[in-house]
Amino acid sequence: MSAASRAPLRSNRATARARRRAALTTGAVACALLVSACSSGGTSGGGGNTNYITGSDGIATVGKGDRADVPDLSGKTVDGARLDIDDYRGKVVVLNVWGSWCPPCRAEAKNFEKVYQDVKDQGVQFVGINTRDTSTGPARAFEKEYGVSYPSLYDPAGKLMLRFKKGTLNPQAIPSTLVIDRDGRIAARTLQALSEEKLRKMLAPVLAEK
Repeated sequence: MSAASRAPLRSNRATARARRRAALTTGAVACALLVSACSSGGTSGGGGNTNYITGSDGIATVGKGDRADVPDLSGKTVDGARLDIDDYRGKVVVLNVWGSWCPPCRAEAKNFEKVYQDVKDQGVQFVGINTRDTSTGPARAFEKEYGVSYPSLYDPAGKLMLRFKKGTLNPQAIPSTLVIDRDGRIAARTLQALSEEKLRKMLAPVLAEK
């Protein structure tokens, strides 16, 4: 076989190897997403000087002087209305990332609504980010089933979650919950489904700040 005839064979083998490597990489990424999706717990991420501490209860907190600003979180809700989280500046905001397909999200939904009803007149606003639902129908059905009365941004591809800076208290799992202080800065985060008691414990210190 001549060198000229062997060259296409080498090229084809190289192309096949490249395709196999790409498939493996894609599979690894997909597995990582599946592991993080609908997680009932998690650990703090980011490296370097993160300035936050995660307690034994899984709630990470950061002091007032070291908090990062919440990114631009705006868009349409699952009901088709417009929402911009910056409009709630001056209030404490509880931000919950959820999906209708997620069992831990279903487990915590009534706890969130119960606490919201108790604190909404104290300058607290709850906001959801619904993600990985391919249409708003299941999200609306979820809200109806669990009596969720506060709004949720519709973010099927998770683009809003990617706006959070690495090394900050960013949402890394579903469900994730953040507490944002009155100045629009991230004060606390957890990467687990919350009981009513834990949600109140997470919210109380930020609500007490002046």
